[in-house]
Amino acid sequence: MPLRKRFLEYLDHERGLSPRTRSAYQRDLALFEEELTRLEIPHPRKVNEHHVRGLIARLHRQGLGSQSLQRLLSAIRSYFRWLMKEGLAEQNPAKSVKAPRAKKKLPNTLDTDAVTQLLDIEDDTPLAIRDKAIMELFYSSGLRLSELSSLRWDQFDSASGLVTVTGKGNKTRIVPVGSAAATALEKWRKVRGNFAGFDEPHIFVSNRGNPISNRTIQERIRYWARRQGLPQQVYPHLLRHSFASHMLESSGDLRAVQELLGHADISTTQVYTHLNFQHLASVYDKAHPRAKKKP
Repeated sequence: MPLRKRFLEYLDHERGLSPRTRSAYQRDLALFEEELTRLEIPHPRKVNEHHVRGLIARLHRQGLGSQSLQRLLSAIRSYFRWLMKEGLAEQNPAKSVKAPRAKKKLPNTLDTDAVTQLLDIEDDTPLAIRDKAIMELFYSSGLRLSELSSLRWDQFDSASGLVTVTGKGNKTRIVPVGSAAATALEKWRKVRGNFAGFDEPHIFVSNRGNPISNRTIQERIRYWARRQGLPQQVYPHLLRHSFASHMLESSGDLRAVQELLGHADISTTQVYTHLNFQHLASVYDKAHPRAKKKP
């Protein structure tokens, strides 16, 4: 029985792979064996790290994405771990090989005019008042969706204009609430009794009086974006991205924005510096007489 087939049967028995995962292993290992055939390598024990690096580099040049290359390497590593266990190989040539990093996708943002257009709603009903308070708070404080939906009144200090939130990894941070958001929250507090009693601690509730769900918040923001005539899809994290980008653009203080967003690693926040550089480069290209492209 071919080694690859024996390995796949081993995976079936030991790990109970789903058909989709098994199929992925099968494709990746078939690709690897094609490379061994091309290099005229008769047995996997003859494979070294150079061969694996060469395969990854060639497939990368051919346009195979980083995630697919990561998966291929994972399959090869698993294959060689089994071969070593069976005494059919002495080393794992893929152990130290890494796939090229994927290009970090820049987050979308709204410009300040679009944010103003979104938030300029007629808050003349309790639901509209609630929704305006939700959107103002997202943009004011850069909260995550889960942080906002779980927010309680005892976390909001209206006197100091601060809100205490618990983010990823149960890490607590204190962030300021802008005057527009604070005003919207106080307006919502006055009409919230239409939906829930004082014994409900969560700030934002549904029209049935229960704590509002993440899905409802997403749907309501999409609703207002359409109603306000915004051409792009708007979602909670887009308001968080916009908050971060506008804060960094105005202050230039990367560390402060990191603290406000609750990022554990500043490299996560640095993506917004690329956004602002793109914006500055675009302005430069349009405005500087020596930067204009020749037709």
